[in-house]
Amino acid sequence: MNIYQYTSEFKYNWKLAAPVMLGMLGHTFVSFVDNIMVGQLGTAELAAVSLGNSFMFIAMSIGIGFSTAITPLIAEADASNNFKQAKSTYKHGLFLSTTLGILLFLLVFFSKPLMYLMQQPEEVVVLAIPYLNLVAFSLIPLVIFEAIKQFTDGMSMTKYPMYATLIANIINVVLNYLLIFGKFGFPEMGMVGAAYGTLASRIIMVIYLWTLLRYKERSLKIVRNIKLFALDFSMIKKIVNIGSLSAMQMFFEVAIFTSAIWLSGLLGKNSQAANQIALNLSSMTFMVAMGLSVASMIRVGNQKGLQNYKELRRIAFSIFLLGILLAVFFALLFFIFHKSLPNIYVDLNDTANYKDNMEVLSIASNLLLAAAFFQISDSIQVVVLGALRGLQDVKIPTILTFISYWVVGFPISYFLGKEEMYGSFGIWLGLLAGLTTASVLLFIRFNSLTLKLIKEKQ
Repeated sequence: MNIYQYTSEFKYNWKLAAPVMLGMLGHTFVSFVDNIMVGQLGTAELAAVSLGNSFMFIAMSIGIGFSTAITPLIAEADASNNFKQAKSTYKHGLFLSTTLGILLFLLVFFSKPLMYLMQQPEEVVVLAIPYLNLVAFSLIPLVIFEAIKQFTDGMSMTKYPMYATLIANIINVVLNYLLIFGKFGFPEMGMVGAAYGTLASRIIMVIYLWTLLRYKERSLKIVRNIKLFALDFSMIKKIVNIGSLSAMQMFFEVAIFTSAIWLSGLLGKNSQAANQIALNLSSMTFMVAMGLSVASMIRVGNQKGLQNYKELRRIAFSIFLLGILLAVFFALLFFIFHKSLPNIYVDLNDTANYKDNMEVLSIASNLLLAAAFFQISDSIQVVVLGALRGLQDVKIPTILTFISYWVVGFPISYFLGKEEMYGSFGIWLGLLAGLTTASVLLFIRFNSLTLKLIKEKQ
């Protein structure tokens, strides 16, 4: 086997994926900054952000997962110079995502009473509700932004959403500092201040990217003069068919991580805060894999448009290899620094909460060991899933993700996550089992499907 046929693609794949990674990391960085700043207020506040965001993660997974239907359709249209399909996909994708964003906001807003039924610590629930009210509203601009971003990704214009996210992050950090701690005459709002920062930054992201695309030569003809309510129901059906199943795939994965937050809450606020630290750190490395997943979706979608399945397979395998190499690097980082990384999140000089903080650090450092092991399987499953979406193959992968996370992963998390078993570490062993199963099953699906397509073309 000539390894160069795969490594020769690394440079272009990285060029395509890096802006997406930075943009994705930007989304996670909003949460990272919120966690660090709120963590200075105490472990109950950190646990409350975790609980509030657990509802958000589920809604975001549906919104972002649905919008990914836009990328392969645009990539296919772009490769085959089908202007009409590109414009129609953009318009209908934007309409459907906006509608979904509003529905998701209403769903999260009216689901707050569930917190009281979930046996979560009461002091955490009281703090989480006002925070969630504002962050839930930010779902609308976030899902609209994702629809526009998926269009730019499909057009291989991946750097522009990155710029939008970087600007939004700067605004979020500044507003967090002013509103959480009440600096420079601003009111001291605590956690609610972090929610205002998140909402403002997400609105600005949409305005920036929407305006930018109207003046870029590559996109202006597609994004201008759109009759948003002159709808073609065959295109709506096409996007909904791909988007609904893509949303389910992302939902199944995000929901098992969200269940880890809730299961941790049953163990107490310190376990929940520690879970949030490990989850936040591992979600940052996951965003790198997500960047490669988008690159995989774009490049596979392009080759599908050209019907060049041998080249499609070679390019996909080169992205899989790059994903594994990066995952090994992150696994080593987590393994080496599992004791020191959680220190970023708590105030070690806080004598009033010293005992709680030390317990949080101890649990979080153990969780990072489990996170180190699942870096590789997490990277493989998401990059292969991107390639399958590029092929517009969504039905079988949806079933495979459900089996991996909810037939294999969740029962292990539930059983091993009890206090008398392994506690928080047991919950994360279930996550490891689910991700590993997904990576194996999805790779088998991609391998067999591409070999079948090559055989049919001959």
